[in-house]
Amino acid sequence: MADLYVGKETEFGERDRKIIAQCDLEIGVFRVDGKFYAWENNCSHQGGPVCQGKILAKVEEVIGADKQSHGLKFSDENIHIICPWHGYEYNIKTGRHPGDKNVRLKSYQVKVANGDVYVVV
Repeated sequence: MADLYVGKETEFGERDRKIIAQCDLEIGVFRVDGKFYAWENNCSHQGGPVCQGKILAKVEEVIGADKQSHGLKFSDENIHIICPWHGYEYNIKTGRHPGDKNVRLKSYQVKVANGDVYVVV
């Protein structure tokens, strides 16, 4: 396995991303809640550039004690990447589709050494 240089840790703000390429492989590297996550830029649905999609908090329905809906809210914990081709969503931290836990993105390990960010490929 080799380490692929991504950039300086200081170049990433919260919920930032960087897409890197090596030959035919593209990987999206994200920073969420101070941690780094890396996913292959290939949507499980039809191969779209998922890592180039919008980053949004998951929309959740608020259900009251009376079992009635009290509207929608953005999640405080679940941040999603949304594929720009067909809107498939994936949790940035887990790479899993929220509706089908068997659908997921291919992950890569991220290492930070001396302020430099690397992906192990």
